Amino acid sequence: DVQLVESGGGSVQAGGSLTLSCASAGYTISTYYRVFCMGWFRQAPGKGREGVASIDARGVTQYADFVKGRFTISRDSSETTLYLQMDSLKPEDTAMYYCAAAGHCEALIQFPLGQGTQVTVS
Repeated sequence: DVQLVESGGGSVQAGGSLTLSCASAGYTISTYYRVFCMGWFRQAPGKGREGVASIDARGVTQYADFVKGRFTISRDSSETTLYLQMDSLKPEDTAMYYCAAAGHCEALIQFPLGQGTQVTVS
């Protein structure tokens, strides 16, 4: 099973920024997985998965209320890489972040594509 590679996580102080990437091996993610929506979700220790941001095939983006105005989701023109720009990070953003793809955006938390990347905000 081919997986995508997530990167960009790390440890930062509150107020800092990180950019997460989710890269395929050169194939168009939405075409390969035959999905309409791609995005990111996170899971903190002892908590459930929560959707963070999504972008659909039309380019329409959606954000969870707790990241609106701070995070930006995007993809490259060839749609081989998905990004999550995270600014003004807060300690409560600490979690493992996963990229995901699904037939509809509401289902993203069920379909992680990689092993995740850890974000720690102190």
